[in-house]
Amino acid sequence: MRAMSTPFGELTVIVNPHAGRRHVGEEIPELERTLRARGLPYRLLRTEGRGDASRFARDALESGGRFVVAVGGDGTVHEVVNGMFDDEGKPLVPDAVLGVVAAGSGCDFVRTFGLPGDSTRACYHLAGDNTYPLDVGKITYTTEGGERAIRYFVNVAEAGLGAAVAARADRMSPRLGQSKYFVGFWLELPRFKLANVRVQADRRTYEGPAFLVVVANAQYYGGGMKISPRSYPGDAVLDVLVFKGPKSDSFTMIPKIYRGEHIPHDHVEEFRVKRELVIEADRPLPIESDGEVLGTTPASVEVLAQPIQMKL
Repeated sequence: MRAMSTPFGELTVIVNPHAGRRHVGEEIPELERTLRARGLPYRLLRTEGRGDASRFARDALESGGRFVVAVGGDGTVHEVVNGMFDDEGKPLVPDAVLGVVAAGSGCDFVRTFGLPGDSTRACYHLAGDNTYPLDVGKITYTTEGGERAIRYFVNVAEAGLGAAVAARADRMSPRLGQSKYFVGFWLELPRFKLANVRVQADRRTYEGPAFLVVVANAQYYGGGMKISPRSYPGDAVLDVLVFKGPKSDSFTMIPKIYRGEHIPHDHVEEFRVKRELVIEADRPLPIESDGEVLGTTPASVEVLAQPIQMKL
């Protein structure tokens, strides 16, 4: 195989070795062989617990690095991205490059870019200089203690039923893989009650019933659902979908969501946000971003236009 290199310097490869039904750790030797065959200089770091991926990414960038690679599922990507920003919402390195190698329980984020789901083949795109300007969402939410906290996301954030499903999926065996979201959905649907929400995006406001508010930077989530088919992660806007109910819509909409054919729909409010979105409800609604359960509403989301690059 012809060796290739990268103009972005040494790769800091951050691996969650315990992700998924088949532990990613078992794939590391082949992954390293592929990186060496491509002529890519790298340093490989294994996470051992929550927060490690963010810390590794932050340390790499603060030490002069530019290229960080997340190897794992959406949760690993989420942590790495959060390590790329300072406390004021600014990228630690303005021209930093994010690489993603899908592995573990699944990575919906890479589907939008058409990147392989196989970790070895997914390494191939790390060589060369092709990048994509990537938007990032900054979400401010309410913690269990009533305080405000901030996280960053690159794929999808949501309030309502979907976040309850993510919390349920977190409690399931990793052996279920992406199917745990499908199972979790049907377990949570009967229990979840509609809320009265107020969603304000730039100059547009929706007030009324809803069971789900989706804020999408990319197209897929929940194990392959094409929830926001019109989203492009580099267009400097976030797409907002408010599912107004009734919940019985789910029985007919779910198959269409997997195909990205559920919108337009009379019971789905659509709009786009260029600056800031505010979500309020008559009761605290659970919130998740990139598959990570965070806290509850009230919440706000800010669009950060193309602060980092995505390696393609």
